[in-house]
Amino acid sequence: MNLNRVILIGRVAADPEMRTIPSGQTVATVRVATSRVWNDREGQRQEQTEFHTITAWGRLADITSRYLQKGQLVMF
Repeated sequence: MNLNRVILIGRVAADPEMRTIPSGQTVATVRVATSRVWNDREGQRQEQTEFHTITAWGRLADITSRYLQKGQLVMF
């Protein structure tokens, strides 16, 4: 069995999008931005931002849409 585990700490890029699928289950989609800052060989500050899409289902989707807002620091 293989396992890949990721912990993301970043800022919520947009308010969560909440929807209900035909079976009646709720789904929330959250975009999270993570940034990396470093100095290159010339001493210039560089920054790289990556965006991640997180999908939450059921009760976690309800909690996500209720408490998360754009700009908040979050850990998944």
